[in-house]
Amino acid sequence: MENNKRTSFSGSIGFVLAAAGSAVGLGNIWRFPYLAAKDGGGLFLVIYVVLALTFGFTLLTTEIAIGRKTKQSPLTAYEKVHPKFKWIGTLACIVPMLIIPYYGAIGGWVVKYFVAFCTGGASKAASDGYFTGFITAPVEPVIYMFIFLLATSFIIYLGVDKGIEKVSKILMPVLVVLVIGIAVFSLTITHTDETGTVRTGMEGLKIYLIPSLEGKTIKDVFIVVMDAMGQLFYSLSIAMGIMVAYGSYVRDDDNLMRSINQIEIFDTAVAFFAGVMIIPAVFAFMGSEGLTSSGPGLMFISLPKVFDEMGGVGTVIGIIFFISVIFAALTSCISIMEAIVSSFMDRFNMSRKKATIIEGLIAIGVGVIVCLGYNALYFEVPLPNGATAQILDIMDYLSNNILMPVVAISTCILIGWVVKSSYVIDEVTKTGAKFGRKQLYKVMIRFIAPVLLVILLLEALGII
Repeated sequence: MENNKRTSFSGSIGFVLAAAGSAVGLGNIWRFPYLAAKDGGGLFLVIYVVLALTFGFTLLTTEIAIGRKTKQSPLTAYEKVHPKFKWIGTLACIVPMLIIPYYGAIGGWVVKYFVAFCTGGASKAASDGYFTGFITAPVEPVIYMFIFLLATSFIIYLGVDKGIEKVSKILMPVLVVLVIGIAVFSLTITHTDETGTVRTGMEGLKIYLIPSLEGKTIKDVFIVVMDAMGQLFYSLSIAMGIMVAYGSYVRDDDNLMRSINQIEIFDTAVAFFAGVMIIPAVFAFMGSEGLTSSGPGLMFISLPKVFDEMGGVGTVIGIIFFISVIFAALTSCISIMEAIVSSFMDRFNMSRKKATIIEGLIAIGVGVIVCLGYNALYFEVPLPNGATAQILDIMDYLSNNILMPVVAISTCILIGWVVKSSYVIDEVTKTGAKFGRKQLYKVMIRFIAPVLLVILLLEALGII
């Protein structure tokens, strides 16, 4: 392992923007607003913020510290922490390898809708059956998936400072401006439906912000906690090797704690504004019923209908929205692929170019299978958590619901009980930086985080 030749981010700003770019992805834009609407608005927000500052902070700090201390990617970093725990690195590398093909397929869907809005097809994109017709087509989804993953691979091919950091410094500030801009516009909307009922964006904002415990039982609150914790995996890019890889590129003299705090703020703010961007607009045009869809249903069915209802301005807003989603998806996909490419480089002593080409071809090959999962290879199977799944759903379930909690639990045991929390604390504070939540970290990594993660895993397995 030629650590002396390892490239690094040019500074803490580059690292923060790259890490935040990884964290701000499709999960923030299509899952966060849906969960907030489903789980009592402000109640979900409060629980999410508390968990982000405790549970999320603990795992984020741990992974970045492991990366910087070992100067290794996830596949080899855990072995350096403790030889008997090298298997965590293998699992942490399998997670992004499972995610990237279907993330690339969904990224292709976003590109398709952006093209549709840019070429005068906004009304057509809002019609019933348009989304289903597109994803079940045999060729078109594959082409768009290929374009999206090719762009991702090219940026990884350019390297850490000239590719990942450079792109993140451009895309992330633009993304923030676009999201905030649409959020402000969303609050100004007033719509009268066919029955004469007038709904406004501000009313939708109240649903989003004001905590509601009406009719909520202890079990309901428990579900909100589990939803918020599950969302944190998406939102902070934890337990998928990404933050270990990015941490390995952080310079030893950078203030790690300050960077981690900035990533937390950046990510939570964008997730919050994603909700402001989507919930008021969907509520104004579709009422409370419109807030019940998540994932593809929200982004590719509900929102195009909202944009179409807006008339001419809706096409412009739609273009801005989908370009912002492309930016979010691209920065996340870059980080997912980098976790794999850096692992290939460290484990097999490959050049970046060779590792990128190999992983790019693997991702595109499996991505084709994911796309065909909606037509030629379509089937349905029940999952332990009660959902009905096909190829994309199965890969998502295995990576997000099973492997990521297992990686996170194992990391907590390794750091909290085997090498002790001082392993991470010493790395974070070695520049003289203060560890403001040190006592909280010690308790979380040893006791609270593992218990919460085990509960989350048991829920995913359908045991509780």
